[in-house]
Amino acid sequence: MEDEGAAIVLPEGSRRLLAFLALRGRLVKRPVAAGTLWPVSTEEHASSSLRTALARLPDSGRAAVEATARDLGLSGRVTVDIWESRALAHRLLAPESSTQGGDVGAGAVSDLSGELLPDWYDEWVLIEAEDWRQLRLHALEALATRLTARGHYGDAAAAALAAVRAEPLRESPRAALIRVHIAEGNISEALREFARYRELLMVELGVEPTERLHALVADLFDVTPR
Repeated sequence: MEDEGAAIVLPEGSRRLLAFLALRGRLVKRPVAAGTLWPVSTEEHASSSLRTALARLPDSGRAAVEATARDLGLSGRVTVDIWESRALAHRLLAPESSTQGGDVGAGAVSDLSGELLPDWYDEWVLIEAEDWRQLRLHALEALATRLTARGHYGDAAAAALAAVRAEPLRESPRAALIRVHIAEGNISEALREFARYRELLMVELGVEPTERLHALVADLFDVTPR
């Protein structure tokens, strides 16, 4: 957490509470928050831990939380990066007319490239992290497609590569990257990317790329599925 540019070190329970509220993005019942954050504790102990986490928040942290006897949530004055990144992803996956001026560009690649709470292993975090991973992968692929159509090949390649780094065995971002190279006229790059992916799949899984990916490069050289 930051306060006017300075990082604030929070107690573990308070840090986890703020992260939980930020990911939920809506009011949460106190028992739900307590049970999620302290799942192996008794209901009484979990409720006590929740009250302690709230009490240990610094003044800036308390101002960020709206708490009633029943509910908890972040203040309406608070903004969270992941909220904005999720909204960007959903706009990119919607019809193109719904996007905003800055949605299709290098900044969008950066906004969609970050993992969610890496090195956190709580079950509720892992579920949210996987949800975000899938959403951002689809959004990066959509972004690469839009940028390719606009002739912005450098940014399109960056978007596709960000998705490749996130999931190297996933075929659709490889296809997006190959399409960038084809559109740009870099046939040798397209063939090399196909060959790299084909080799990776064979080593890791013992399988070939799908017929769809073979068809994408079939006109570039004589490649047929085995």
